[in-house]
Amino acid sequence: MSETLIDELRTAYDAQLRGVTPPGGSTRIERDGPLTRVVGWHRGFVTGPRDLGVYGEELDRLIARQRDFYAARGEAVEWKTRGHDLPADLTDRLTAAGFVAEDSETVLIGKSADLAADPVLPEGVRLRRITAASDLQRVAAMESTVWGEDWSWLADDLAARIERAPEDTVVLVAEAGTEVVCSAWLVFKDGVDFGGLWGGSTLKEWRGQGIYRAMVAHRAQLAAVRGVPYLYVDASADSAPILTRLGLHAVTTTTPYVWSP
Repeated sequence: MSETLIDELRTAYDAQLRGVTPPGGSTRIERDGPLTRVVGWHRGFVTGPRDLGVYGEELDRLIARQRDFYAARGEAVEWKTRGHDLPADLTDRLTAAGFVAEDSETVLIGKSADLAADPVLPEGVRLRRITAASDLQRVAAMESTVWGEDWSWLADDLAARIERAPEDTVVLVAEAGTEVVCSAWLVFKDGVDFGGLWGGSTLKEWRGQGIYRAMVAHRAQLAAVRGVPYLYVDASADSAPILTRLGLHAVTTTTPYVWSP
């Protein structure tokens, strides 16, 4: 893919994907200057445009307000940064305010039509769309196993998203018998040219068998049918090489900076 097209994709990403959609339930969206923040989720979340347009001491005050807002609630907060954000010293100032960088991920974008294919699964594994609370709880349990931390909040989060916009949140599981071995979801937004590839976690003993690839192919099919031309994903170091081989292209990086009370 040419640098010109990558620049176009990055520009579209900045224009269309910098905001957030509230998960639903008791969550709400608030604004503070150039920032958008989520309140009432499993932890706070802050994002903004590529260029905040705020510098020096004014930026320090903006950062401190977010930290202190969530501190008063007794909550941790994630500030989502991207590798091409401005001002260039944003992450240094976040660090100075007590935010800690977590693992960086690569933002990848690909064409739905190029990625779409009939999913090929190992024998005995089936792919299924789910909406039931019991199934969402099984997904949360599987994600907790994969990541080694408590992801029980995920079941309620996905349920709220499905309830609010049932056609815009597609949650998929790959099952071997009664065991969830992989889960992933696809998120659409009205008027946006991108479908979001989220989840995509596979139990360790089931990796390397093409299940993750099948999840991508099927979600690409769904996006292509819906007329959504692009898919994007924040990919971990493990997933990025797989997705690159499938035909997605790196446009930037994203790093969460987290403050915890």
